[in-house]
Amino acid sequence: MSKINLKPLADRVIVKPKEADEVTKGGIILPDTAKEKPVEGTIVAAGPGKTGDDGKVVKMEVKVGDVVLYGKYSGSEVLVDGTEYLIMRESDIFAIVG
Repeated sequence: MSKINLKPLADRVIVKPKEADEVTKGGIILPDTAKEKPVEGTIVAAGPGKTGDDGKVVKMEVKVGDVVLYGKYSGSEVLVDGTEYLIMRESDIFAIVG
């Protein structure tokens, strides 16, 4: 896993989306415009957690290296050194895979 030069704040995470399938199960090659947006990715950086109303930091449930499922249109896309990442809040993550 490569180290990126971004540090998420509060309860935000940086996710590297899983590559979209280029071939269907039936063997049809998909052009870029027909590929589904991925909903699975790997966390490459995580913030310290959200600060509650009482001033205490609520720790993150996810950590670097976790494979997660998230909403199809969750997060903001950023391009770092030619690689696409998503920055999203921990609450946008539905589940940890595995």
